[in-house]
Amino acid sequence: MSDRDSWLPPSGPAVGSLPSSWAQPEPENTGQPGGPGFVPPPPSGWTPPPKPGLLPLRPLGFGTLLGAPFQAIRRNPAPTFGSGLLVQLAVGLITVAVLVPYFIWLTERMARAAAADIDTIALGGIGTMLLLMLVPLAISVAGTALLQGIMVVEVASATLGERLRLGALWKRGVKRLGRLIGWVLLASLAVLIPALIVVAITIAISLISPVAIVIAVLVAGLLALGLVVLFAWLGTKLSLTPSAIVLEDLTIRAAMKRSWQLTNGHFWRIFGVLILVNAIVNIAAQLVSAPFQLIGPIVMSVMDPTGTGSGLAVYIGIMVVGLALTMVVSAVGTVALSALVAIIYIDQRMRTEGLDIELQRYLEVPVEQRAGLPDPYRRA
Repeated sequence: MSDRDSWLPPSGPAVGSLPSSWAQPEPENTGQPGGPGFVPPPPSGWTPPPKPGLLPLRPLGFGTLLGAPFQAIRRNPAPTFGSGLLVQLAVGLITVAVLVPYFIWLTERMARAAAADIDTIALGGIGTMLLLMLVPLAISVAGTALLQGIMVVEVASATLGERLRLGALWKRGVKRLGRLIGWVLLASLAVLIPALIVVAITIAISLISPVAIVIAVLVAGLLALGLVVLFAWLGTKLSLTPSAIVLEDLTIRAAMKRSWQLTNGHFWRIFGVLILVNAIVNIAAQLVSAPFQLIGPIVMSVMDPTGTGSGLAVYIGIMVVGLALTMVVSAVGTVALSALVAIIYIDQRMRTEGLDIELQRYLEVPVEQRAGLPDPYRRA
């Protein structure tokens, strides 16, 4: 045998394998869990929480909260965006129908009146105009309340994988409309009355003397800043009230207490999401409306530099198109903000009360057997 053959490995199993006599036997469970001889089963792979519909059934991250309102619109656009557009159109048309005829009549009357009566007619006209403004304001309050109820129902049903049509959505949203209108009125008055008090204080101080005007401006600025902080705090703490009214069938007072409870310990997170989505909506509306406001006068001056009125039709057409696009963006924004409140409400209940577990149990029941089950969003 040559020197080269003297260092070759002996024939047998392939290199890298062990002889069968060396193989380790499979461990056996010879003991109780936690005791000697017990071998735990191999770990199973992690599976993410289910997402049957709009929201995953787990506490939501900040990015999910920001995007979910717009996903709600994209998932079921006809009922959601359609509802927002119908409310915007109703408010706009009623405002025009009430105010424009009266404004035309008042202008014609002032043109025919004697010079001595013009001031009296103008003051009376302004007072009447303010009273007439209550009509579109009332429609706006009712529309806002209805839209809040509709979007709470949409988000709650979409989280369970349901896709409701416009009629079914409105039918469910109207059930709590009275309490929602009461809540919107209460919130509006809570903002309006302190603001009027600040204006009254400012006017009263400014009437004392010319020097007091500077003091009045400073006082008004400090009071306004304080009101902004107060409204931001109360608005965040009570932001979940509409969702509690609709999904838990609570009174306004009980829903306010419920919202206060659910937001405890999560103020800054909720405040940040609300501010960011509001900023996105407002910036989008400005980006849509600003070009038309700039282009209209420029086109008018180019087409009619002498002011003969020949370019008026084009100017009106540009303004109408801008108004229509602004209304569309406003409808999307209003729907998204209403959906956001419902999404935050569901997220807070998943974080603090285990609502995600309840929803998973509900979804495990076949659809045809859910008719007799209690509402998973209603607390026992």
